[in-house]
Amino acid sequence: MIERRTLLRVAGAAAMAPLLARPALSQSGAALKIGMITTLSGPGGYLGQDIRDAFLLAMEMEGGRLGGTPVQLLVEDDALRPGQGKQIAERFLRNEKIRLMTGVVFSNVLGAVVPDVLDADGIYVSPNASPSTFAGRECHRNFWSIAWQNDGLHESAGQAANDLGFRRMFILAPNYQAGKDAITGFRRLYKGEVVGEVYTRLDQTDYAAEMAQIRAARPDAVYQFHPGGLGIAFLKQYVQAGLSATTPMVLASPSMDSTTLAAVGEAALGINVTAQWNSDFDNPASRRFVEAFTARYNRVPTYYAQQGYDTALAIGAALKGTGGRVDDLDAFRRAMQPAAFDSPRGRFAFGPNQHPVQDWYLLKVERGADGKPALVTKGKVLENHGDAYAAQCRI
Repeated sequence: MIERRTLLRVAGAAAMAPLLARPALSQSGAALKIGMITTLSGPGGYLGQDIRDAFLLAMEMEGGRLGGTPVQLLVEDDALRPGQGKQIAERFLRNEKIRLMTGVVFSNVLGAVVPDVLDADGIYVSPNASPSTFAGRECHRNFWSIAWQNDGLHESAGQAANDLGFRRMFILAPNYQAGKDAITGFRRLYKGEVVGEVYTRLDQTDYAAEMAQIRAARPDAVYQFHPGGLGIAFLKQYVQAGLSATTPMVLASPSMDSTTLAAVGEAALGINVTAQWNSDFDNPASRRFVEAFTARYNRVPTYYAQQGYDTALAIGAALKGTGGRVDDLDAFRRAMQPAAFDSPRGRFAFGPNQHPVQDWYLLKVERGADGKPALVTKGKVLENHGDAYAAQCRI
């Protein structure tokens, strides 16, 4: 197995090498190590790259610190393999003595990584994957979600489908935990009829059979959850099948971000998307983040980048409250819970299960001022929205 550690060698982060090679040191002479296990290769590789790059940006903006604490980020590629993620976590715990980890993109990898971290009295702060298993009865005092609870983003899409007047929906998602959460979440708030429900493979690239099923069902619209490269492949084939001309789509943010949009182009015009943040948000924190990220990496940040950035800010707020210590878990929890950071999303809070309570918005792919397709925020779908599992959590 080839190690991909962000010290000097991770592809796409070479410009950050001076920061990581020479982290600012505390008076004790050691920077706090944070372990990032994320997906950097394969169809979903850009998701982990955006999380990593935005986290590094937050560190760079604070001179190699988070919350005033000197930090060193170690990043390795799980390659979307649960076993590989588990091995990296074990190595971080055993060899590097790391007790604070983050970075996992996909829920099936999270399920292999996080139990070992929590069993070792470590802290895990999720920038993306947040399955129902960690939100309800099996919640844990050392697990925090910064992005969402998986169901929440799909609940927002279900509500958007209601608001848009779609009474008959065909819904699809990959057959893994996040895909099951997607279907569950959409159905929870959607009030119309589901005329077809299909689980695809997580490694699938050909959706011809699914296109035929959609055409036969004649729904008012389609809801599909396929993150990263899966979503790009699905959308391209949807257009090639001629379905985009007759059957609109309602998507949650993982299925249509700035990278997906750039790959699909004008074929995405008219698609409805729900998200907790968009790059056109007009608040000071969001403008500062978008400007800094675009200048640093010469690309528009995705939702994943924003979540990676918020993850760094949230950890920084907790480290500020503990004086940089992670060994006192109760103190870390007390410092983390208030969410004392300025999120580009605007309003952000942690619920009782340490998952976000936040607003959700409807976006639409329209032509921007430059004539190119862009994600444009249209209005609010859900306000101050938590998750369905919080009441089951007893921390």
